[in-house]
Amino acid sequence: MKTTPSLDEKRIVKEYFNGTGFNRWRNIYGTGEVNQVQADIRLGHQQTITTVLDWLPADLRGFTIADVGCGTGSLTIPLAQRGARVRATDISLKMIQEAQNQARIQRNPQGQFLDQSIEFGVSDLEELQGTYHTVICLDVLIHYPTPQAQRMLRHLAGRASDRLIFSFAPQTFFYSTLKKIGSFFPGASKATRAYLHAERTMTETLTRLGWYPHQRTQISSRFYFACLLDCRRNFGN
Repeated sequence: MKTTPSLDEKRIVKEYFNGTGFNRWRNIYGTGEVNQVQADIRLGHQQTITTVLDWLPADLRGFTIADVGCGTGSLTIPLAQRGARVRATDISLKMIQEAQNQARIQRNPQGQFLDQSIEFGVSDLEELQGTYHTVICLDVLIHYPTPQAQRMLRHLAGRASDRLIFSFAPQTFFYSTLKKIGSFFPGASKATRAYLHAERTMTETLTRLGWYPHQRTQISSRFYFACLLDCRRNFGN
């Protein structure tokens, strides 16, 4: 039986982050030992996390948030600390287990362990169920070709009632050139395919569904680059 491109990409990502990629990215997302390239990516990823937290209210009590592609919980944990009820999912079982371990040893300001306000699950983006005030997807769409990324965005938009925040690697001449010469996630880190997406394509995918960019920023370092969008529903205002 022939494997479809969609299933093939998901299989590659799942196997990588459950295998050789797990320790590498756990260190990048955390405080483990990293090389210069990985340290640069860590800084870029953390800047993305910080920006999203700056965009959100300091008090998230009463908010329901889905953090899809949550990795080791670098965003899930601070969301729960602010009082949000979080649905945290990832395609990698190992990533989810690490995020759970982190949540079990950290407390919110009221003294409760964070795992009490987080629902963890192993699933890909298109398997997310339920409705949430805010859906967030960071540093995930780079693993999927544009048509599949568009389909994922459409699904996530259907799960959010108010906000959809996501990042992707922008398709520009400079970044396309970097990718072509092999500088895109160089060395051993380059174990999954890396896809660039045109910002116009990503935004038009959502405007057709009644979502519009509210704010955006671009985060870049030597080896990390992301376009970060905060989209809101158009309620006819």
